[in-house]
Amino acid sequence: MIGRLGRAVRHAGVVGILAILLVLALGLVASWHAAGSLRDNQRARANAVMDRDTSRAEAAVRTEIHRYLDTLRTVAAAVGAHETLTFDDFATTTAPLRDAGLPGATSLVFVVPAQDGQLDEVQRYWRDRGVTGLDLTVRGSGREHLFVIFSRPLDGAPAATAGTDLSQSAEPTAALNESRRAGRPAVSDTYVLLRDRSLPAPRQQLSFVFAAPVYGNPTPSGAKTFKGWVAFGLRGQSFVGGVLDAATQGKVDADLWADNGGGQETRVAFLHRVAEPDLRREVTIPIANRHWRLVLTADSRRLSGLNGPADTAPLAIGTGGTLLTVLVVVMLWALAGGRARAETRVVAATAELREAERTAHRQVVLLNGILDRISDGVGVVDEHGVFLVHNPAAKAMLGVDADLAGVDGWQEYYGIYRPDGVTPFPVEELPLVRALAGESTDRVEMVIRNAARPEGTLLSVSGRPLDVDGRRGAIAVFHDITEVREREGDLTAFAGIVAHDLKNPLTVIAAHAEMAHDALTPALPHSPEAREAGASIERVSAGVVRMRRLIDDLLAYTTARDAALRPQPLDLGALAGEVIAERVNHLAVRPDIYVGPLPWVEADPALLRHVLDNLIGNALKYVQPGRVPKVDVSAAPAGPGWVRVEVADRGIGVPDADKPYVFESFHRAHAGQSYGGTGLGLAICRRIVDRHGGSITVEDNPGGGSRFSFTVPGATGVSAAAPAGVAAHEYV
Repeated sequence: MIGRLGRAVRHAGVVGILAILLVLALGLVASWHAAGSLRDNQRARANAVMDRDTSRAEAAVRTEIHRYLDTLRTVAAAVGAHETLTFDDFATTTAPLRDAGLPGATSLVFVVPAQDGQLDEVQRYWRDRGVTGLDLTVRGSGREHLFVIFSRPLDGAPAATAGTDLSQSAEPTAALNESRRAGRPAVSDTYVLLRDRSLPAPRQQLSFVFAAPVYGNPTPSGAKTFKGWVAFGLRGQSFVGGVLDAATQGKVDADLWADNGGGQETRVAFLHRVAEPDLRREVTIPIANRHWRLVLTADSRRLSGLNGPADTAPLAIGTGGTLLTVLVVVMLWALAGGRARAETRVVAATAELREAERTAHRQVVLLNGILDRISDGVGVVDEHGVFLVHNPAAKAMLGVDADLAGVDGWQEYYGIYRPDGVTPFPVEELPLVRALAGESTDRVEMVIRNAARPEGTLLSVSGRPLDVDGRRGAIAVFHDITEVREREGDLTAFAGIVAHDLKNPLTVIAAHAEMAHDALTPALPHSPEAREAGASIERVSAGVVRMRRLIDDLLAYTTARDAALRPQPLDLGALAGEVIAERVNHLAVRPDIYVGPLPWVEADPALLRHVLDNLIGNALKYVQPGRVPKVDVSAAPAGPGWVRVEVADRGIGVPDADKPYVFESFHRAHAGQSYGGTGLGLAICRRIVDRHGGSITVEDNPGGGSRFSFTVPGATGVSAAAPAGVAAHEYV
C-alpha cells in the first residue's frame, strides 16, 4: 500500500494532490455556505414576518374582545342605574352603539327572567314602560323563561323580536345563568343564533352570546337587586373576517377554535387563502369564562416576498458553485492523475471507519458499565418480547438469572403479583407489555415472589415504548420500594399509637367532667357556686374537644406527608357529591351549593377527599352569622395533562395580610373570632396537593368571599365506558 501510494505521489506530485483537495473543499464549502446563508435569511425573514403578523392578529382579537366586554359592562351599568327602565331610556342609553363598529355583533338586547306564573305580570309591567306590543311567546313550561324586552340592532338588520324566549336554546340559557351566578360577563358555547336558523345552511354561522348581569343601585344595606341581563350575539365568521383581514393583510390563514363544555373544541370560523402553508403559530386567548385558540398558518415564500424566480436563488447558487468547483477539480484531476487520489481516499475512509468503530466500542463499554452499576433495574425487549438488555440489578430484583422469551409466561416464570401479594398480575397490564402496545406507564407497583424471593419484593415499575430505526421495542425501569413501604407503614402505625395514647387521658378527663356536670345539674338553679363550677366543667369539656381535634389534625398532617401515595383514575364529580352529602344532609338549613361539570383525575382517593372536605367545610363554616352559605365547585383545564379545581364561597374571605401565610402550619386567618379550628387544615391540603405535583392558591372571589384553587393530574387511559364526570348540579 505504501509503495503504491509513493508511486502515486511521485506520479502526480504532492503539490498537485494538495491543490486538488484544497480547491474542492473551498469551492464546495463556499458554494453551499452561500446557498445555505441565503436560504436561512429567507426563512428567518419569513419567521419574523409570521411572528409580527401573529402578534398583530392576537392583539387585534384581544383588543376587539376587550372592547366588546367593556361595552357590555358599560351598558349593563348604565341600564342598571335607571330606577325605572323604559323603552326610551334603553334607546337613549344604547344610541351611541350604532356607530361603535363592532364586527360580527348582531343586536344588543335586554333580557328578563320570568316563571310560568309571572307571565301576565311581567308582560303588563313592560307594556306600561313603552313596549306596547309586547307578547311573551312561551316555549315549553316548567322552567325559568328568558324574554327579550328591548333590542338595539348593531348590524343593520331588523331588531330582535320583543318577547322571544331565549330559554328554548341551551347555549344562551347557560351563558345567562353563568353570568348571573358569577356576577360578571360570560360567553356561551358555540351555536347557530335563533334569528339565523331560518337562513340557508351555507349562510349560517357558528356564533356566541356575550351576556352581563344588570344590577340596580345598592339598597341602604348594601345589597344589589338583580334586574336582568344585557346580551348580544357575535357571529364567528363575520368577527374573524372583520378583525383579522386587515391585521394579516391577506397573507396569513386563520382558524378560530373555541372550547365548549366538557373540554370539547369547535372550529368557529376560518380564513383560508394560502395554498401550501409551512409556517404555523398558535395563541390562546382568554374570553371571560372561556378560552379561544387562534391558529395562524402561512407560506414562508409568500411572507418573505420570494414567491417566484427568486425562490430558487439558493439552489441556483449552490448548484452553480458546485458545477464550477467540479469543473476546476476535473481539470486538476486530469493533471494530477486519478489513481493516487482514489487510493488516498480509500486510506482516509478506512481510518474514519476504524475510528468510528473504536468510538462505538467505547460507548458500548461505557453503557454496559453504567447498567451494571446502577441500583435500579433496567430491562429492554424487542417487539417479540425477547430481552435485549437485563442489567444485574433487574435480575437480582426478579430473582432469576435466565430470561424468558415471549410475554405470555412472564407472570408465572417471574412470580409477578399485584401489591396484595396474592392476585396474579394480568399479563396485558404489565408495564413492558403496555409499552409494546405504545402506552407509557409510571410507578406501577407489583410484588415479585418466587423461589429466590419467597418473602416477596415490592417493586415500582415504569415503562416506555421504544422505536429505533423503525424497530419497535420497550424499556422498563425497576425500583425496589419494599423498605420505603415498610418505613411508611411504621411511621403511620407510630402516629396512630401516639394519637391513641394521647386520646386515652382525654377520654378519662371527658368522662370525669361529664360525671361532675351530671352531679351538679340538680343544684345549678339554686346555687351560684354550682353554676360557676358547672361553667368551669364546660370549659374543661370544650378544651378536651379542642385537644382531640388538634390530635386528629396532627395525625392527618403526618399522614399527608408520609402515607403511601396510591394515585388512580378518580371520578371527581362523584367524590365531590359524596363529600357535600356528608356535610349538608344533617343540617336543618340547607346551604346553596353549586357543582359544575367535574372531570376524571389521577389522584389518591383518600387524600383528595380530605382536600375537598376541608375546602368545602371551610366554605360552609366561615360565613357571617345568620347568612346561608353559598359555595361553587368547578373545574377547568390547566395545561396539558392537568386540571384546576376551584372552590369559591361568599363568606367572610381571607384578609390580604394573611394570604401569604394561610397555608402555613398553625396559622389561622380569623384567630380572634369565634370560628373553631387548629390552623392545620390548609397546611394538610397543601401537603397533599404538593405530593400530587400540583399547587394550591387563594384569591378574593369577585362576588365576595374567597376562591381556593388547586391543580391535580388529569386521568389518562380512562375506559370509554366510564362516565366523563358529573354534570352541573345544585344542592339547595
